[in-house]
Amino acid sequence: MLNQMLQRGRAAQKILAMASGDQRNRALSEMEHLLQHRSEEILKINRDEVEKAAASGLKGPLLKRLMLDEHKIANLADGLRVVRDLPDPLGKGTGRWQLNNGLRLETIRVPLGVIGLIYESRPGVTIEAAGLTIKSGNALILRGGHEALETNRMLAALWRYALTRVGLPEDAVQLIENPDRQYAMGLMHLEGLDLLIPRGGAGLIQTVVREATVPVIETGVGNCHLYVHEDADLDMAVRILRDGKVGNPAVCNALETVLIHEAIAAPFLAKAKQFLAEYGVVWHGDQAVCLILPEAMEATEEDWANEYLSLDIAARVVSGLDQACEHIAQYGTSHSEAVVTDSYSIGRQFMDRVDAAVVYWNASTRFTDGFQFGLGAEVGISTQKLHARGPMGLDALTTTKTLAWGMGQTRDLG
Repeated sequence: MLNQMLQRGRAAQKILAMASGDQRNRALSEMEHLLQHRSEEILKINRDEVEKAAASGLKGPLLKRLMLDEHKIANLADGLRVVRDLPDPLGKGTGRWQLNNGLRLETIRVPLGVIGLIYESRPGVTIEAAGLTIKSGNALILRGGHEALETNRMLAALWRYALTRVGLPEDAVQLIENPDRQYAMGLMHLEGLDLLIPRGGAGLIQTVVREATVPVIETGVGNCHLYVHEDADLDMAVRILRDGKVGNPAVCNALETVLIHEAIAAPFLAKAKQFLAEYGVVWHGDQAVCLILPEAMEATEEDWANEYLSLDIAARVVSGLDQACEHIAQYGTSHSEAVVTDSYSIGRQFMDRVDAAVVYWNASTRFTDGFQFGLGAEVGISTQKLHARGPMGLDALTTTKTLAWGMGQTRDLG
């Protein structure tokens, strides 16, 4: 079955890659229209799945990620509109030069091909990922979680209808509708698949990275830190901490650990405790933190490495920038890291020394998001270094091709 899907995807992708940018944009406009006019039907299906999932024991971040509402549908439609209005990435030149022998070279952007996506809970991914792959001339094979099967089936069907409405092949978007785990494993070993992207929890991502024999981009796991330096504006630091921790704890760009310079540990923690008390934040701290906040639980090694995805936060008092950077290097996941400081020197050193996809100075890590970055959406947030890093938008779903114009040039034999 997967090989047949791959073959259909390849045929569809060739047509999509040769279609005009306007035709691909019209597919996104059609889907935006369908989202708006079929929203009640989508939400009814999703509500039934959420109730069923809750009854079967799904809770916490996974249950929240499964939910759609009118606001999320509107945001997804807005994202499609932003992607539609972005410049066409295909054919965009990235360099042009001429060799001494007169051979003229130009490098342009072209689609990757057929992309597989394995993801958990979030049916909105079905909208975001397909919008980006269609715009960038790629075909997509989706394998969502069993808990969102009916919602994903509805959304994939709408995508296929939108494609046919503008004269493009429906197989540019295909959904694996059988929830059996063998099909997820099969996708990891589907010879000829150009790229596989996992989106979900650490368990899923590490399974794909470990098991796959096709190209993979590692995404998502976010043990994100905030370092508050001794000269920080404490009101600003607490606002950034609050946004990062309680704005949406269930996402990969949420803050999980705060590191505080020893010189301002007491006033900062007192202010932070007061600011976060109403949200029910649970503190896990080192010995110094526990002395200042007696209600804090003693942090374990697991706490420092944990992506809580909840209202828990780990806190540690450090001697300065060096110790903060060492802690992040040891426990961070190369996702998003932030510093609050009024010092140009400290801010620049932090940004230069910390190895992560996105590094912030006096701003919240919650901005690490394709829509927030002006990309319209993302297929994932890459935490690796090859090909793509950070929120993956249109350019990240392309590769390059070099065009060479000659006048009979030969290399070795005249």
